[in-house]
Amino acid sequence: MIGLIKGEVCYLNAPLVCVMTQSGVGYEIELPTPAFCQLSLNEPASIYTHLHVREDAQLLYGFGTKEDRDVFRKLIKINGVGAKMALAMLSTLSAGGLKRAVEHEDDSALVRIPGIGKKTAQRLIIELKGKLLEFGSDISELSGQGEFFDVSLQADNQMQIIAEVESALIGLGYKEKEAQNAIKQAQLGLDDVNISSLLKASLKQLSGF
Repeated sequence: MIGLIKGEVCYLNAPLVCVMTQSGVGYEIELPTPAFCQLSLNEPASIYTHLHVREDAQLLYGFGTKEDRDVFRKLIKINGVGAKMALAMLSTLSAGGLKRAVEHEDDSALVRIPGIGKKTAQRLIIELKGKLLEFGSDISELSGQGEFFDVSLQADNQMQIIAEVESALIGLGYKEKEAQNAIKQAQLGLDDVNISSLLKASLKQLSGF
């Protein structure tokens, strides 16, 4: 199993990052928002990973710390919690904040996670209580401060720019898949990504020059 990937960030397309290793292999990895926002284009990255195998695909999920990765693995073992929900949980709450919410039976904290209502939050507390304490800080060390992540402006801006450029390309008559592929390739050569620069670079990719 692939447990850790080190290399250079060759493109960012929230929530996906591609990391090129020294062997020349590029790994596309999906990350929770806080981990994604710590990365910069063309900079080195070290990402703890979980390989998720489905019938139709093999997906890599990445994390900034081993603790986050271990908590993710525990979460996806819970009935009804898939990889997407587990990522949403770690995008909204830190691993420590999640443990504190569970151990203190704070369902009001859990319902702040997209896709989780009060009944689901209460069920998660029952199923997870005591099971997350083996990872990282002990519950007695958790202050309760900084449990929640604000929605990152960096991630929001990145996604908004990509969405607007993709919409513009589709409006020009390109197919959705063509637009997405062009945007991915265009990002590789850009240090400063904004709507104007990304649109021009994407059109250049589509024109073949």
